[in-house]
Amino acid sequence: MADEQNRSGAQAADQSAEINGNAQTSAVAQSETNDSAETNGNRTFAVIGVVLLIVLGAAFFYWRSTFVEDTDDAQVDGNLYQISSRVSGQVVKVTVDDNQTVQAGQLLAEIDPTDYQVALDQAQANLASAQAEFAQATVNVPITQVTVGTVVSTTASDVKGSNDIVAQAEKQVEAANARVAEAKANALKAQADVDRYTPLVEKDVISKQQYDAAVAAAAASKAAVAGAEAEVLAAQNAVASARQRLAQAEAQSAQSVKNGPDQVRVQQSRAAAAAATIQQAQARVEQARLNLSYTRITAPVAGIVNKKNVEVGANLAAGQDLMTIIPLTDLWVTANFKETQLTRMRAGQKVTIKVDAYGGRKFSGAVTQIGGATGSMLSLFPPENATGNYVKVVQRLPVRIDFTNLQQEDGDYVLRPGLSVTPVVEVK
Repeated sequence: MADEQNRSGAQAADQSAEINGNAQTSAVAQSETNDSAETNGNRTFAVIGVVLLIVLGAAFFYWRSTFVEDTDDAQVDGNLYQISSRVSGQVVKVTVDDNQTVQAGQLLAEIDPTDYQVALDQAQANLASAQAEFAQATVNVPITQVTVGTVVSTTASDVKGSNDIVAQAEKQVEAANARVAEAKANALKAQADVDRYTPLVEKDVISKQQYDAAVAAAAASKAAVAGAEAEVLAAQNAVASARQRLAQAEAQSAQSVKNGPDQVRVQQSRAAAAAATIQQAQARVEQARLNLSYTRITAPVAGIVNKKNVEVGANLAAGQDLMTIIPLTDLWVTANFKETQLTRMRAGQKVTIKVDAYGGRKFSGAVTQIGGATGSMLSLFPPENATGNYVKVVQRLPVRIDFTNLQQEDGDYVLRPGLSVTPVVEVK
């Protein structure tokens, strides 16, 4: 009985164990099925992800190759201002050092101004002298005009007076001739009386006294004729003298009329020359004042001082370089794009500028102009493709890109000429 119970218990235990074993086998099989399904799902997601990445990469490559152009052959560019002396002299002050930031108009160095101050004083004195000469010449112009007018009117009056004297002398000649004729008539009558009295006195018809009176009257008449003829000669000489004075007066009048305007013009020319001398003196004053101002050498723009090679006590020559100022605001980018990148590039297109020195810090810009020739053509020794074997090489053209918002984007003035940048141009 006890054996049967034991066998029954053992059979029950075997059945229970078999049931448990079957259950465990079923669970393992189910777990393996679930793991296989999960693995297949992960593989599907991975494939989909790879495909999406490929599509996105292709789309990004297409977008970049179609709508933007970039290059790493680009750098910040700017005007480097070479500071030089415009006058010669000894340096008495230097107020800046290398790598110092300066503002526009700030004093950089000063040359001894003594010689240039003396030159300015001398030029101002010469100007004052020229102004005095001009005032004198200007006053002499109306005086000369009045004098010339007086001389002309005086000589004209002299001509008229000489004409009157000639006419009067001619009248006196006529009167003298009349007196000669009268004296000759009286002499003829007196001689006739003497001729008539001579036979009568011989016959004692008339007295000797009457005869002597007639002879005396005849002699007096002859003397009167001689006197009248002498008066004619004197009157004729007076006429000749009056005519000579008339000719002299007419010559003087003609000369004054002819030379008077010339004298006025000469004086006016002197006044004009004095005015020109004033202008020359003023120009010398301005030049001397400029030379004096050039003794103070100031910064033309705001920037950083580099290559300073001047110290106090140095003797400078005109045009000698003193230092270089590198501006911090007047900057642009020179980008050397391949010729195959310029197909759709135009002036005015927007540009994103990434600066290598500051971790790709971005600035905004715009294409300003495309260079007129390739870099190889602008080099010191351009290539001669017509000689030797020819190998085609993609050329690069310089493109200028201006910053569009530099004051706000570069408020800390970090950009420097020569920094490498990567411009990305939107050519869509």
